[in-house]
Amino acid sequence: MNGKDKIIEYINRTVPLTTEEAEIFAASFKEKKIRKRQFIVQPDFIVKNRNYVLEGAFRAYVVDDYGNDSTIAFAIEDWWITDYNSYILQKPATMFVVALEDSIILEISYEAEEALKKSSHRFETFFRIRAERTAAFMQQRIISNLTQTAEQRYERFLEKYPQIVQRLPQYALASYLGMTTEFLSRIRNKKRTKNS
Repeated sequence: MNGKDKIIEYINRTVPLTTEEAEIFAASFKEKKIRKRQFIVQPDFIVKNRNYVLEGAFRAYVVDDYGNDSTIAFAIEDWWITDYNSYILQKPATMFVVALEDSIILEISYEAEEALKKSSHRFETFFRIRAERTAAFMQQRIISNLTQTAEQRYERFLEKYPQIVQRLPQYALASYLGMTTEFLSRIRNKKRTKNS
C-alpha cells in the first residue's frame, strides 16, 4: 500500500470520505524520506508541518538549561508527530523531533490543513477528533506520571505499546517514563528474573 492509500485508509477509520474527498485530502500531503538522526523540528523555528509516519520511528524531546533532556512523545507507523504548540499557534518551537530510524513521513503544511478545514466539514471533523484524542492522551499521561510508580508506568507502556519498546533507545524510554536509564535497567532486570 502506498503512502496516499495509507493516509486515506487512516482518515476513513475516523471520518468516512467519498472518493473525491479522499483524493483531495491525500493530495494535500507530501511524502518525505528522513534519515536516522535527522531533525524534522528544532527549537526557535516555527513548525510548518504536521507529520504522519509511514515508516520508521521518531522521538520528540525538550532540553533544559542544564542540558538534561526529557522525552515528550514517540511516533511509529500510523502515528502523528510534531511540536503541536508551535504548529497550532504558529510560534517558535520549544522541542526537538528526531528520527530514531530511517523513516518516511507524509507532511501537511499548516496552510494546507487550514484550507482543508475550510473546504469541508468532514476534514474539519477529522482534525478536531485528532486534537481531542491528543488532548485526552496527554491528560492520561500527566495523571499516570502523578499517580503511578515508575514500575507501573513501565508495565503500562509495555502493555499498551509492545510493538514499540524494542525499537526505542533505553535512555529515550527512561526519560519518557520519568526515570533514569539505570532505574529502568533495574526494573527490566527484575522483570526478567521474575519471568525466568
